[in-house]
Amino acid sequence: MAQRSLNKVQLIGNLTRDPELRYTPQGTAVCTFGLATNRSWVTEAGEKKEETEFHRIVAWNKLAELCSQLLFKGRKVYIEGRLQTRRWTAPDGSQRQATEIVASDMMILDSKRAPEEVTETEVTPPAEPAEVAEVPPEEAPPPAIDEEGAGETQAVVSEDAQASSQDKNTEVNPGDIPF
Repeated sequence: MAQRSLNKVQLIGNLTRDPELRYTPQGTAVCTFGLATNRSWVTEAGEKKEETEFHRIVAWNKLAELCSQLLFKGRKVYIEGRLQTRRWTAPDGSQRQATEIVASDMMILDSKRAPEEVTETEVTPPAEPAEVAEVPPEEAPPPAIDEEGAGETQAVVSEDAQASSQDKNTEVNPGDIPF
């Protein structure tokens, strides 16, 4: 009988860049973004020290689409997922490796509004969403999960998010979500 193990990551931090949404050639949504976490301590000499860690986050399927719609640089979020290390050969023949967090859950922890959103005193319409680029197969490392694992990430998306995905014409506006 196999021994049990655990691969679980929980992070609270701020986005270091806007999320980037792409689609695999099979049509699966994948969103990547950076997250910074900080740690501070006092040395024995009484000196305050601070260190920042930077993490690469990857979300798949419906969670990927929600992250691209609701998150932006500077936003404070809670991310839960698992560590994954991928290896591939770059076009120049060199071996590459990346360790990332594959997100299974995301919660927004602040009430910041996107910089381009309209304030209550303005009457101009909101900006159009950015075009979504497809990942060119030669540039993209192989997908991190197989089709069986694809449902795993989607299963943890909240019931409200799944209900809103039933109507494909419904678009989530970050300003409409209470914080």
